[in-house]
Amino acid sequence: MGGCNSFVKDAEYKEYVGKALSALSVLENETGAGNDFLGWKHLPSLTLASRLVDSCEAIRKDWLTKGVDLVVVIGIGGSYLGAKCAVEALSHTFGRSLSAKKVAPEIVFAGNNLSEDYLCEMMDLARERNVACVVISKSGTTTEPAVAFRIVKQYIEQRYGREEAAQRIVAVTDAKRGALKSLSDQEGYRSFVIEDNVGGRFSVLTPVGLLPIMLAGYDVKAMLKGALEMEQACGRPAENNPAVQYAAMRNLLYNKGKKVEILVSFQPKLQYLGEWWKQLYGESEGKDGKGIFPASVICTTDLHSMGQYIQDGERILMETTVTVNNSERSLVIESDSQNLDGLNFLAGKHVEECNRMAQLGTQLAHIDGGVPQMNVSVDKLDEFNLGGLFYFFEKACGISAYILGVNPFNQPGVEAYKKNMFALLEKPGYEEQTRAIQERLKK
Repeated sequence: MGGCNSFVKDAEYKEYVGKALSALSVLENETGAGNDFLGWKHLPSLTLASRLVDSCEAIRKDWLTKGVDLVVVIGIGGSYLGAKCAVEALSHTFGRSLSAKKVAPEIVFAGNNLSEDYLCEMMDLARERNVACVVISKSGTTTEPAVAFRIVKQYIEQRYGREEAAQRIVAVTDAKRGALKSLSDQEGYRSFVIEDNVGGRFSVLTPVGLLPIMLAGYDVKAMLKGALEMEQACGRPAENNPAVQYAAMRNLLYNKGKKVEILVSFQPKLQYLGEWWKQLYGESEGKDGKGIFPASVICTTDLHSMGQYIQDGERILMETTVTVNNSERSLVIESDSQNLDGLNFLAGKHVEECNRMAQLGTQLAHIDGGVPQMNVSVDKLDEFNLGGLFYFFEKACGISAYILGVNPFNQPGVEAYKKNMFALLEKPGYEEQTRAIQERLKK
């Protein structure tokens, strides 16, 4: 937290560490608001001791036997962002364009928007590939994934037949109720349970995230082991608990007027970590007129777009940088005889050294510009460390929201747009709202 030293006093930080430890106690003892949604706390240890990974592996092997080379994962919000983050972070950036033989199917995501062009273009791809589908929804009636699943399901049934389609569709849904659960029972889909005590944005270490990540060819046991290590570290009622430290500092800075937190990475593969993190913190803290606004940037790219505002704009910002200490690949900048670009002073240096110096230079500049800096670092970008990051941010989120004084586990505000959308689409049962909104639009 050295990047915050000039912005806070030691006594202030200790006060907020005390608040964070109290919030941790509430979280651990399950005495706070939303305490019926704490099933995520011990997922790493419980899942490693279960048969879940073996069940996911059985589906992976079955679909490989069938020659499946495209899996459509349907879900929205927490039902896709964690898996999308992991697949993007762990994949070769240009793997789809390489001519090397693929050892795992390509994973594409649907049901996270209502763009007709997106769905049509995805179906263009599906028609050229050997397709299977994972549909993720507790209810089966959330509009975006339900629309996408209707389209994908009908296509798979038409192409492969209803009996074979049942072997190419897996549902991740409620254990006992809901439209998707009923359909799964009716059609004989293999299914996984989303437990009632795990909310969507905390579900990446359930089948919601683990099944797509395994289908993409990645080691979910290693991910769970990384999360387990963090489960143990973040459960300690101690001042050196990393989740306590992070939650304490961000709330202290918020109390000092830093209303926006930017998650920063100098590793472009972590773009979707920012998207996952924004949902986690935005939905958990943004309520009751309170909350730090979560934003994200990828640097150095966004230093050439958002950098000006961060450096010189309104001083309501704090930054948290996720640092990957070691790159997987090696590339050295060579000397050039003409040196027309003036870069020979970099000859012999690794590109990643330049990246690290850009990161350090940026952090120093932003401190000088009035933007406090927090840092979260991992050794390298792999399944183990990504699992640790997922759990760390989840635990810190629960602590942070309790310091803030809100229920971390509900999201009452997300229903407002749905009611208007249903009224505009003239959904049965919304006739009165339809008339009211149509009159409003006439004014």
